[in-house]
Amino acid sequence: MKQLMGGARRRAVSIAGAVAVLVAAGVGTWATDTWPFDGKDTYCWGAWKEDSGPDFLSGDALDEDNASRTSKETAPTPRRQRGRCTVALHSERADSSDGGKVVEQTEITVTYGPAPEGAAERMEWIGGYLGDRAMPLPDGLPGATDGRHALLVLPKGCDARDGRPTAVTLDSTARSVYSDSTMPGDAGLGGSQSVARLLVTAANHAMEKAGCAPAEPLEAVSPMPTLPEEDEDFFTRACRIRGLEFGEKAARDLEYQVGAVTRDLQSCSVRTQRGEGRYFDALMVAQPRLSALFDGATGSKAPARGWRGTGFFADDYKVVRADCAGRPLTVLMLAPSLHETTPYFAAFADAVARRVGCAPVAPGGSSR
Repeated sequence: MKQLMGGARRRAVSIAGAVAVLVAAGVGTWATDTWPFDGKDTYCWGAWKEDSGPDFLSGDALDEDNASRTSKETAPTPRRQRGRCTVALHSERADSSDGGKVVEQTEITVTYGPAPEGAAERMEWIGGYLGDRAMPLPDGLPGATDGRHALLVLPKGCDARDGRPTAVTLDSTARSVYSDSTMPGDAGLGGSQSVARLLVTAANHAMEKAGCAPAEPLEAVSPMPTLPEEDEDFFTRACRIRGLEFGEKAARDLEYQVGAVTRDLQSCSVRTQRGEGRYFDALMVAQPRLSALFDGATGSKAPARGWRGTGFFADDYKVVRADCAGRPLTVLMLAPSLHETTPYFAAFADAVARRVGCAPVAPGGSSR
């Protein structure tokens, strides 16, 4: 009997000790203001936390009547290399102008997965994240953001089984729905610097879930670069590049945007109807991990006679890849087929190649 009582007493002491360890660990967690005792919701695989900075995560975002913040997520795993998380805000308020109702809707989505498989879809995807007003991420990270959308290409260890690079993307939408119209709004992301940090934090957590996290987590601590200039709607030469000239009549209905201008990334966008329609989006990519996004999608021969490298001229895009000082330089132009843009593509390709010290890419480039 004494032996039985002794065993029970030892078990009780062991259980009490285990509880004490758990409580101590819990107190430590609470003291550092992290889950589970601080009562703050977390989002995107634990990457973001309520009241952690940007407006869309703040308590103020829920001040309106009937306001709510919801989330949905699917985490990547070592066996399923895809993931997605969405944070959505919804609120309603009275419209003082007509007594109706105004519905505010915001949605931020992060996606983890390989670049699109089809060439046409991939080109549009690349241009959508790297072109127009997007600027390179800080600290040499292979990606870009315009403050509303962002892309980060992950280390090679996260590549898909077929070799396509895996990326984490962030997209946002915000709108105010009135009884007779819908207006775009601000998603409350906090600007490009904030978006870069949100993206990198989500990427680190996603890589941990997928089992491909590097030894040291990625960081975005340096300041984001800014656009070299704002859009211009009074011009004859787009993006100050010789060969991208437009007649005075045509230019009257156009505007251009100079994007990134670095050794790794350069873009020039020309829009119609005050920015509502695309005339063309031109993009140069030379950063190695960003260049890997084009692998397998630029063909095996020159796109046309006289062009250097390999590429393809499709109805809605033109792409060419050529060697530049030992690394690939890829030039992409997205343009609707109703415009003849081959001369503009040739001018842009040779201008960016010349700027980074490479041989011409287009035919007759040495005389341009």
